[in-house]
Amino acid sequence: MPASTEASTTRVGADPVVPVVDSRLSPGGPGYRRMSFALFLAGVATFALLYSTQALLPLISGEFGVAASDASWTVAAATGGLALFVLPMSALSERFGRRTVMTASLAVAVTVGLLVPFAPSLPALVALRAVQGAALAGLPASATAYLAEEVRPRALITAIGLFVAGNSVGGMSGRVITGWVAQEWGWRVALGVIGVIAVGCAVAFRLLLPAPRHFVAGSLRPRVLAGTVRDHLANPLLRRLYAIGALFMTVFGGVYTVIGYRLTEAPFGLPQGIIGSIFLVYLVGTVSASTAGRLVGRLGRRGALYAAGATTAAGLVLSLADSLVLVLLGLVLITGGFFAGHAVASSAVSKTATEGRAQASALYQSAYYIGSSAGSTVGALAFHAGGWAGTVGVGLLAVFGVVTITLLGTRAARVQQRLLTA
Repeated sequence: MPASTEASTTRVGADPVVPVVDSRLSPGGPGYRRMSFALFLAGVATFALLYSTQALLPLISGEFGVAASDASWTVAAATGGLALFVLPMSALSERFGRRTVMTASLAVAVTVGLLVPFAPSLPALVALRAVQGAALAGLPASATAYLAEEVRPRALITAIGLFVAGNSVGGMSGRVITGWVAQEWGWRVALGVIGVIAVGCAVAFRLLLPAPRHFVAGSLRPRVLAGTVRDHLANPLLRRLYAIGALFMTVFGGVYTVIGYRLTEAPFGLPQGIIGSIFLVYLVGTVSASTAGRLVGRLGRRGALYAAGATTAAGLVLSLADSLVLVLLGLVLITGGFFAGHAVASSAVSKTATEGRAQASALYQSAYYIGSSAGSTVGALAFHAGGWAGTVGVGLLAVFGVVTITLLGTRAARVQQRLLTA
């Protein structure tokens, strides 16, 4: 038999060569579709709940008699709660398992979602939304850690892109549904409908998600957790990725918190149902997130981030026009650029961290949702002070930060390459 046969061939006087089989999931393999659809549904539920009040802010302002900056706290409280609790929840997922924590998080979040429509006052609504955001903190970091452990490396960007695509579908459907339902029956009924949809997604998620096969339980000791976090924060690449995620989300949070107010005012004067339908542009995010892997393959990670930043900035500038068509085109570009940049940065975090992946992802998610809270609050304040141009100005500053950080990363990579070849 020729010497070039398969790895199972044996030689005289030598041990047999045992081929190593990668049992992780891959496209076309058993369980991959179930896993992808389950996490897609988890993403739908997460974003539908997390941003359920965003399209309804003008109605909430009207009922409680408050300004946009006050009503925006119903969004900022949810994203802020998630940002604060994502790291502790990731530690629980290291000990008790990704699927267990994701299931428990969804269960609590959808339960609170059924209570939110009955909030008697704005402070009560904000408090419930903060609890809901804290519960949802178990999803993002655990999901990306689950994928990093259960999916083959070559398919990781695509798999994370599909999860992010679920985020975009959830964000879109939640806003569109609430817009039309609220126009007929009010914002409380609209939030109730979103709560019921999220319950269905949560049940299907638990039934479909394959049991983890590569999870190894970690420690809950605070010293171990602190050491892992310290190591991640000491990594310059991870720090840059965390900052990029936060800045991209600052743009997105500000734009979509304020856009409803802008479109109800002159020269547009759109009704609530039509404003909710504007969020159909999230479909662009679904496409851009799911194709992020191909974008990185063509341009590289930093090239993809430059492209995402340039697309977002172009959308912001276009949205300044008083033409509804140009505003919509601007939102398309902002959404596509944001979701592409988010998918690239979050997948790079999972690839960069070889240990403590849940904590690495949790730190990214924490920075990301701090950016969302900051964008919602600062964007609303800028709108109050300077109109839509003020919100766009905040967004352009954030995009400038993304480009600057990416340039620093490019320079650092070139310096390292020169040292290696010297």
